[in-house]
Amino acid sequence: MNKAALIITDDAANTRTMAKTIAASLADWRVTVVTAGDFKGTHLLPAALCFLGAEAPNPPSFTYLETMLGHINLAGRVFAFFAGSPQAAEYLRRITRDSEASLYPDLFWGEGDIGGWAGKAAALSAKKG
Repeated sequence: MNKAALIITDDAANTRTMAKTIAASLADWRVTVVTAGDFKGTHLLPAALCFLGAEAPNPPSFTYLETMLGHINLAGRVFAFFAGSPQAAEYLRRITRDSEASLYPDLFWGEGDIGGWAGKAAALSAKKG
């Protein structure tokens, strides 16, 4: 089973902090954390599980990522979203819609046990793997 995870965030301090917590909760996974501005398409190659985080919709740093997700098939990979607002969550869902990735249905809104939430997304990915 592939246990590689990728966490992509905007440049907001809040989402970067959440990304660090998610990474720490995935102790038995190989985790890469990158801001969208530093993202390269090759980051996705090994990832069976991907977390996307944005504080607000349409962050400028997501331009390349958004374009790429519209032109790639990610069937079999699980994507989970953590966001600072309902609008940001809808934006993240929208940019992944055409990729055929499996979307983890529960969103994380910044309150509660983010590590437990990430663990559930990881369990879903492991089932698919």
